[in-house]
Amino acid sequence: MRRSIVLALAVCGAVSQAGAQTQPKAVVTGLTNPESVVVNGQGQVFVSVVGEFGRDGDGAVLKIDQGKAVPFVSGLDDPKGLVAHQQWLFVADKTRVLRIDGQGKSEVFAPASAFPTPPKFLNDLAVDVESGTLFVSDSGDLKGGEGAVFQISPKGGVSLVLDKKGLPALHTPNGLLLDGASHLLLGDFGTGALYRIKLANSSVEKVADDLGTVDGLAWDQFGRLFISDYKGGRVFAIARPGTKPVLLVEGLKSAADLTVDPTAKRLLIPDMGGGSVVSVAISVPGAEVNEEPLALKTEVAFPNLQWAGWKGETEDGRVNTLRPIVLTHANDGSNRLFVATQHGVIHTFPNDQKATQTTIFLDIQDRVSYNDNTNEEGFLGLTFHPRFKENGYFYVFYTTRKAKLTNVVTRFQVRKDDPNQADPNSEVEILRYEKPYWNHDGGTVVFGPDGYLYVTHGDGGAGNDPHENGQNLNTLLGKVLRIDVDHSEGGKNYAIPKDNPFVDQSDARPEIWAYGIRNIWRMAFDRKTGWLWAGEVGQNLWEEIDIITKGGNYGWNRREGFHPFGRKGVGPQPDLIEPIWEYYHHDTGKSITGGTVYRGPRLPELDGAYLYADYVSGRLWALRYDEAKGRVVENRPIPSRGLNVMSFSEDEKGEVYFLTTTINGQGIYWFSK
Repeated sequence: MRRSIVLALAVCGAVSQAGAQTQPKAVVTGLTNPESVVVNGQGQVFVSVVGEFGRDGDGAVLKIDQGKAVPFVSGLDDPKGLVAHQQWLFVADKTRVLRIDGQGKSEVFAPASAFPTPPKFLNDLAVDVESGTLFVSDSGDLKGGEGAVFQISPKGGVSLVLDKKGLPALHTPNGLLLDGASHLLLGDFGTGALYRIKLANSSVEKVADDLGTVDGLAWDQFGRLFISDYKGGRVFAIARPGTKPVLLVEGLKSAADLTVDPTAKRLLIPDMGGGSVVSVAISVPGAEVNEEPLALKTEVAFPNLQWAGWKGETEDGRVNTLRPIVLTHANDGSNRLFVATQHGVIHTFPNDQKATQTTIFLDIQDRVSYNDNTNEEGFLGLTFHPRFKENGYFYVFYTTRKAKLTNVVTRFQVRKDDPNQADPNSEVEILRYEKPYWNHDGGTVVFGPDGYLYVTHGDGGAGNDPHENGQNLNTLLGKVLRIDVDHSEGGKNYAIPKDNPFVDQSDARPEIWAYGIRNIWRMAFDRKTGWLWAGEVGQNLWEEIDIITKGGNYGWNRREGFHPFGRKGVGPQPDLIEPIWEYYHHDTGKSITGGTVYRGPRLPELDGAYLYADYVSGRLWALRYDEAKGRVVENRPIPSRGLNVMSFSEDEKGEVYFLTTTINGQGIYWFSK
């Protein structure tokens, strides 16, 4: 399956004017010119109120609780943009930025004198949640003059980001929102344009037009963008980069600086002219996603299973964590399961819930380099040859002790006299990766429906891909490979399939199937469609799900999820394949565990759903992608136990399991009603 590439550099052009799909509900009323609303890390809701226009001292920040607004900070002049970061609130108040602690005590964080040019009318605020850097818009004289955008360091130093010299078309800068950590979205209240600013050099590109009087901007945790039109009393939604804004809400008197409340899955919108804060459910008309929880549960799949050679406590009394990292089958009709641990032991046992004991199939702990301080290394991949029943071959991916910072893919063979014992002396090296750092090892090895071996390795590690391996076709780092292990050529223990995308390109490695990869943590083929699904671990802000296709460039290190990344970051490009889904670090999780598409017999309601998790938060989801619509149509949470999910796998019948670290041996789970 060749998934079409997003062809939009921007979404400039007419906004979809279909009727609004959602009716807002009042959260609180009776406010005097509410401007900006924010939800802090504890789920508390605050709103800034300007008070009477032209009158100083009657502005305030209020706390909303159970439909009532109670004073939190008073005596302000014209409080506008409001953001939360760690234990603080920050508010733009006319010509200064204030910082407010959890008890409502305020202090001047950036006075007017700190700005390189005297501010006229400070408006919206945005915060980089990683660094604490603030950005503030100055709407100038509100007639198209003296507007600017400034950056405020965590220590209060102020510098210019953009003014009319950098963007002559700039009229009345207002809404601000980080687009990744290296770019800033800017809404122009005066022209209805939406811009993207590259912070490294203040270069600007236009993203959208015709948005009315742009006031507020907000992402939700799945990368959907919401934009308020103040004078039009409307809110627009953009489902993903490259798609046109669609109308979500209309009929407000003046839609001001909105925010997302992730705990309640709603947008909060101040209606300044209506004196209220209203809410609407998060949705994009025409691109709705079913996010209703599934009525499923997780349970230990093999509750009585004991692991040969392993105990949860060492002889000197220390915890000895079992780290099962791959579960698979040999596709030989034996109804056996094989589970590999990150330390380098492969266990086998009958695929029976009553199973009580594993047998050690292979133990290469003496060859595998693993320790808890570099826990992205170790034994990471296991797959069986499609003709294992005839040839006895299986393939592993591990970090070797024999060479520093080196991963290998090797082949072993089962003993001819014992199907439950591999021959440790049969090892043949297939591939070798030399990497600059210990992390981002990838490690999935899997045979495709075409009979070729697919292998993924991360970009070489550290942060930001400092060697730019993801985009370098002369290295195997940051790639998905496709090789023929049934033949050999050029002195290697594999051959290159003739239809690999770069076989005729002199400046590229012919093994490469796809590139622009940061660190795929688990990829798997859908046994029905043949699509190759991957969970791609993000760096700063966004985790993503990709469908890997021939020759695809998945954007790293120019893109992270749907967003530009780093000094060389770019918006959507014709030659870059966007993910089908993303989620935000700070609301949802921090490290995706890619899963597999369910094709098992036990739970027909999951058929065709891609099951995945977040390793840090332990959350679980079932996602459905509609090829005809070209988008995700379901992302349904599955009640979880908050466990660290290492990987997903399936047995010979297609039943799906997930693996977790464990100190009691119960690390294999499955789903049930």
